[in-house]
Amino acid sequence: MNIIAQQLGKRFQRDWIFKQLDYTFEAGTVYAITGANGSGKSTLLQTLSGVVPATEGQIQYIHDNQAVSPDNVYQHISITAPYLELIEEFTLQEMLNFHWKFKRLRLPIPQDELLEKIQLPKARHKIIAHFSSGMKQRLKLAVAMLADTPVLLLDEPTTNMDLRGIDWYRHEVQQHLAGRLVMICSNQPYEYDFAQAQICITDYQPQAK
Repeated sequence: MNIIAQQLGKRFQRDWIFKQLDYTFEAGTVYAITGANGSGKSTLLQTLSGVVPATEGQIQYIHDNQAVSPDNVYQHISITAPYLELIEEFTLQEMLNFHWKFKRLRLPIPQDELLEKIQLPKARHKIIAHFSSGMKQRLKLAVAMLADTPVLLLDEPTTNMDLRGIDWYRHEVQQHLAGRLVMICSNQPYEYDFAQAQICITDYQPQAK
């Protein structure tokens, strides 16, 4: 899927977060979105995903040379971020069963193998509310990366993760990049140093590098 921004801008009350963005995010490319804290990285990601409406400009979504309606974009996008919550009343098993009713696995694998893959084999029946913050983040990343969607959006992907978790992320994410449009919002190079393009948000205007 390609995402095409045309004179895109987002404002909260009188404050512009970004504006006048003209850019085509292309399928099969990994983009790093960088910028100072508070520069608008997360807002840009949410706007491009359709979660947050733009103040001005337009966004086009093109998949297999056909336009995708904004109402159906969610079917093509997986997103994870520290501010997105899991259903904490669910057990891990219930959470996975629920999630895969809405998104398909990229590569169908047995449940036991999936739990091993996300390094949570003993937590199958554990309530998510009792997970550590690192376990929750690994689960959020796993369901996003493993979903069969052409767009993968990751906002500060290793938040709350220890060194082992960071190593797990770096290994896993690079297994799930092929053919996808991937955007990673981060100021930590180890989260995005495999990206092919970088966009830095400076003075309200995203700049491609």
